[in-house]
Amino acid sequence: MSTTTSHTPESEGPSSRAAGPQPPPEGGGTRATRLIHNEVTTEIPVHLLFRDDPDPVSVPLAPAVVGRRRGTGEQPRVRHPAPGRAPRPVPEIDPDLMERPARVLPGVVGVLAGACGPAGCVLTSWWAGTLPPSVARALELSGHGGAGLGPAQWAAYAGAGALGLFGFGGLARGRTGRAWVLGLFGRYRGTVRRTGLMWVNPLVLRRRVDVRLRHWRSEPMAVVDANGVALRVVVLVVWRIRDTARATLGVEDHETYLRECVEAALSRVLSRLPAELPPAVVKDASLRNTEAVGEALTRLVAADTAPVGLEVFSAQPTRIEYAPEVAAVMQRRRIAALDAQHRDTVLTSVVDSVEDTVTRLTMRGLVELDDYERKALVKDLTVAFYTGRRESSA
Repeated sequence: MSTTTSHTPESEGPSSRAAGPQPPPEGGGTRATRLIHNEVTTEIPVHLLFRDDPDPVSVPLAPAVVGRRRGTGEQPRVRHPAPGRAPRPVPEIDPDLMERPARVLPGVVGVLAGACGPAGCVLTSWWAGTLPPSVARALELSGHGGAGLGPAQWAAYAGAGALGLFGFGGLARGRTGRAWVLGLFGRYRGTVRRTGLMWVNPLVLRRRVDVRLRHWRSEPMAVVDANGVALRVVVLVVWRIRDTARATLGVEDHETYLRECVEAALSRVLSRLPAELPPAVVKDASLRNTEAVGEALTRLVAADTAPVGLEVFSAQPTRIEYAPEVAAVMQRRRIAALDAQHRDTVLTSVVDSVEDTVTRLTMRGLVELDDYERKALVKDLTVAFYTGRRESSA
């Protein structure tokens, strides 16, 4: 913003005329009031800012207007803020649905409880008098109960059987890289990531989830570039499950969801870039820059899959090729472009060689040529050199 200093009596324009006559300063004499003309506040009295005497001088100011170019009739421009682009809505998952460790017991507890079940059945049979004598002698059980099978004996049988079923039925083996998602009556009860033998409540529903680092190589996906050319792209995705609760319960099938997100992100990224660019254009703005394409694709896929508990480390296109219906046409076009580029290179080299040869002959005085002879010599040398280059390249 430019700022100029001028004297009010000598200044021109509507701002100076609107200021009107200035009152004379104290002590007599005519004192010019210095003003600063600004684009936003047309006039600012300088003497009010740098005056030493305490009494201020009242100077009427013109109303502030937005500066404009004189003589053009241009109206003041008011810049309105550009409307902001609304961000895409992010999928929302139940905030309470987050992975948390489940309560499990060591496997020894389950083994002991399961062993108590058969032992209780044997003791109940001895109490009821139904235990065979040979078994009693083997177990060194002296005496004989002989109470018979009554309600108490049947209750003991039921308790011992239930204890054995719960003990052995709750035993589970945890493996490295695998997790159990537990649910009871439709409610998430926690995740087990422990390894080894453990005891889990046999009433809960168990879902085994693979939490190892995984990779997925897609089938050729149909997309189009910025010019509308049909392409086939193969993508390699490296990912793993970060939150087992959201990946299992927050979405119907997390693997299908991942594939759909990759396909959608691939269409968004590749539709902004052309597959082929002229030689004068920077190649970084095309699909040949696979590193930039991979970074953009990874960023989009990671943002779309994070709400469902998936962690995407890399999404890189491993193969980008034309669709079968346009592959032949694009191949012929590429060959024609390469052939034209090769011809231009050969012709430039031939012209340089002819010019150098003619210049050396004339500069050294080996030949004296007029215009007609020079043109004939240039023509013959051009044909000879061009034919030789074509034969050597072929």
